[in-house]
Amino acid sequence: MTRTSCVALVLAGGEGKRLGEITSKMAKPAVEFGGKFRLIDFPLSNCTNSGMDVAGVVTQYEPLALHSYIGAANPWNLEVTLLPPYVQKDGGNWYQGTAHAVYQNRNFIDHYNPEYVLILSGDHVYKMDYSRMLEFHQRKEADVTISVIEVPWDDASRYGIANARGDGSIYEFDEKPVVPKSNLASMGIYIFNWSMLKSCLDDDMNDPRSSHDFGKDILPGLLWNGKRLYAYPFHGYWRDVGTIRSLWEANMDLLDREIDFCDTDWPIYSVSANSSPHYIAPEASIHNSCIHDGCMVYGEVNHSVCSSNVSIGEGSVIKDAVIMPGAKIGRNVRIERAIILNNATIEDGSVVGCAEEIVLAGERRPITTDFGKIPGGV
Repeated sequence: MTRTSCVALVLAGGEGKRLGEITSKMAKPAVEFGGKFRLIDFPLSNCTNSGMDVAGVVTQYEPLALHSYIGAANPWNLEVTLLPPYVQKDGGNWYQGTAHAVYQNRNFIDHYNPEYVLILSGDHVYKMDYSRMLEFHQRKEADVTISVIEVPWDDASRYGIANARGDGSIYEFDEKPVVPKSNLASMGIYIFNWSMLKSCLDDDMNDPRSSHDFGKDILPGLLWNGKRLYAYPFHGYWRDVGTIRSLWEANMDLLDREIDFCDTDWPIYSVSANSSPHYIAPEASIHNSCIHDGCMVYGEVNHSVCSSNVSIGEGSVIKDAVIMPGAKIGRNVRIERAIILNNATIEDGSVVGCAEEIVLAGERRPITTDFGKIPGGV
């Protein structure tokens, strides 16, 4: 039996329905970001930079891409274990909720005999020192610490909201309240005292009324039972990229240096794509953009992200766009305010986007915008 003071469990089995075709064949944490990263890179890199050494990654929906990515290498220098659902002696089934996913993997956690368990979401873009949150948890002698961030009041009803006193102690937790009393939104990052959580999960699994969810069941139940819950305030960049627009906006934030990926003191580690070097033709023009390995650029790229192995033909203009890996952009194409899907082909002379809404291009079905039809499917 080994022992580490805190074990991380990354919940990475989400489908991400609002991302549409992007997540049709992969779990949301496997989605590419910033040209070279996957969303799962952020919690795992944060664990590494925070001095942690053990992380379990809970998977379920369309896990192949995520499993292949994590299994390809280990740039995070962590002991990473993939935790899909499995049949146990007393049976087994799909994870029924966030709390159920942790309950099903209690043997994994017990193997390390930790004092604390750090629960993370696998699909957010942010940098965070979890060791500072753990110090806060210990200083407050908390049973549970929830990382929170202030969100606009108009958006507060989209989140789990922690209603807290001046000292940070939480007296109420509302999951997506219609009329929020606070704008302190849960980031889906929790530190639990493991012995307490394990007992709580056992009780929750025996409750037929429970949906086995942290926000809906576990946290309110702990408050009801008089446990000490505290809100840990986070003041850095954080974004839940659960929609096409938010994924596009986060990529634009990267270009605008809202979050610094050149910070050598807190690097975000990723698995290399092992592509050939990119090629920029003499006639090409590039401004404030990320161009990654394997790209071949003959056109103009402005304030855009080009992932690995993207080709952009002569006369094409790409602006405020995210081009996913392997996409082929023909000649004299105009793309603006759009996300082009993996391995999509945009035919010569096509116009994509330019409207207020963010266009997702490369789906199997064709669509028509105000600027003309995109041949071959958007």
